Order: sequence, then C-alpha cells, then structure tokens
Amino acid sequence: MNQDEFPILVSIIIPHHNNKDILLDCLKSIYQSSYQNFEIIIVDNASSDDSINHVHINYPEVVIIKSLKNLGYAGGCNLGAKDAKGDYLFFLNNDTVLDQNCISKLVDKLRSDSKISSVQPKILNLDDKSSFDYAGASGGFMDYLVFPFTRGRIFNRVETDQGQYDDSVKIFWASGAGFLTRKSNFDKIEGFDEDLFAHMEEIDYHWKSYLSDSEVWVEPSAVLYHLGGATLPMQSAKKVYYNHRNSLVLLLSNYCMWRSLCYFTLRLPLEIISSLKELVSLRPLHFLYHYLALLWIVFNFSIILKRRRKIKSIKTVNNKKLFAQKMIASFSLLIKYYVFNKKTYNKL
Repeated sequence: MNQDEFPILVSIIIPHHNNKDILLDCLKSIYQSSYQNFEIIIVDNASSDDSINHVHINYPEVVIIKSLKNLGYAGGCNLGAKDAKGDYLFFLNNDTVLDQNCISKLVDKLRSDSKISSVQPKILNLDDKSSFDYAGASGGFMDYLVFPFTRGRIFNRVETDQGQYDDSVKIFWASGAGFLTRKSNFDKIEGFDEDLFAHMEEIDYHWKSYLSDSEVWVEPSAVLYHLGGATLPMQSAKKVYYNHRNSLVLLLSNYCMWRSLCYFTLRLPLEIISSLKELVSLRPLHFLYHYLALLWIVFNFSIILKRRRKIKSIKTVNNKKLFAQKMIASFSLLIKYYVFNKKTYNKL
C-alpha cells in the first residue's frame, strides 16, 4: 500500500438479508485488513433473524441502516451509499471473506489512474480456495447478445486457479460480490438501477461507466473469497428469472435502437431453446420463469424507455468503441462454447 499521510476513506457497504454466521465471518476478515481507514455500513434488507443484534454486540461501531422491506442488492447498495462518507465505495456481499491485503491492493489500483472508475479483486471460492468463484472470477466480459463470462468461468464451467489470470487488465464488468468504485462515478451514474432488483446490476453499472468514458480493471493481487448462493441458491428458479430478465433489459436499453432490435431478434430463439432445455431437464418452474421474464419486458416497456433516456443523458462513448476494444465480444458465446467446445476464457 502506498504510504500517504492521509489515506483515502473507504466506505464498505454490505447489503444483508439473514444468516448471522456468514456476516460475522465477513466482518471479522475486514477488521483483519492491512488497510484500516474505512467505515462499514450494513444495510439490513428486512432480515427475520437476529444477525443484526449480533453485529451490535460484536461491532458496535458499524453503521446499521434498516429497511422495512427487502430492497435487493441494487436498492440496498444505493441506500447505503447515501450515508457513505468515503471517496471510495467498496460494495461487498455478506458471504465473502477478504484477504488481508485485499482493500489495500484495490485502493492502490484505483488511485493509480483517474480514468479507472472501478476495480475488482480476484474472486475465489470460499469452500474450495483453489478454484475461481462463479460470481466474477478474475474479471468479467460479455458477448454482443449480453451473455456474460469471466476469466475463470464460462456458464457453469469453473476453472482451477493456476495463476493463468493473474495479470491486471481492463475488463468490462466487475463482480457485485466485491468491487471498489469511486463515489463520484457512482453519483454521476446515479447508482445501481433498482428496477433490476438483483443480478446483472453490476454489469449494467459498469456498462454505463464505459459509456460515460471510464474504465474498469481487475487487480488479481487483491483476493476475495466468496461463498456464493448463500442468499439465493445457484439452482433457484428465481435466479434464472432475474438473470434472463435483466439480461434482456440491458440488451434493449444500453445499445442504440438498431442494435437493440437486431440483437433482441437474435436472442429470442435462444430464450426459447434455453426454456425447452429446462423442460427436458424436468425443471418446469425454471421453464416457466423464462416466459415470465419475457412477459415482464412486454408489460414494463416504459421502464426500458426510461432507461434509454437516462443512458442517453450520460453517454459520451458509443458501443462501437467498446466492440473495437473487445470489451464487448463480437462473437456468440453460445456458439463458441457449445459448437466449438471452447470451455475456458483463454480458448475463446
């Protein structure tokens, strides 16, 4: 860590909904950090257990903001950010454990270049620390049909960490499991889109960051361990719903009109194929949620239009530049993965 007389204050914002043990483990790791100039803000998303009472007892200095309803990741983070005093915001899932130097390394990277708006650590699986974590791995990208992938995970294929992605590089999106961002950038973009509620809101946030002429990086020397699925299980039908719905929302609002319409036309048959795969796999609820996601788009198109107007107001860079920089991949991830058997990032 750079030794400055006045280190930057980092506001660590943790949206929380139930599960005392994972939250206390997360807080313990924060207090063991080499970087100590921070405040912790926990947004309690209407927890029904006694986890917040345990925080009061063990960490009385932690700021607790209580919400009467579950605001999801997006709403919880936005609520916490309103009370944040730091110039840097560290959004952190409650089911994470930080390496001792994680915050220090992230702060150093963010300070190194004013063009950088967000930095993600390398994210490993808490139960198997030799493997990348599903949610973020070593930095995220996306194909043109808004199918995300990472350095270390494509779809459900997760790689073992062998140092193959230990270089600090520019990425398209940083994982919501844990990333550091400038408060000035967060305020300019007006935070996370609460209409998304949960899943892909970090991709939306960083896409908007690029459209407003900022960059996102991964700093793998900073390490974070993530339990994953502690709030919403990996195989949950609701997870399928939010991922597919929000992916379509981004596709229809973050591109220019002709790209949105063209790519949606290409994406629609893939949604049908994906739903049929769920049906063949005897998961009727997952099958149904694909179509509930599509119905949400139909009946909430005013939200799409509202998002398009907002993005237009902050946009100074067009998506053509992001394709040229390979931040958005011009190939189809599905074809690469299923047709050409490209199962890892370094083979794409």
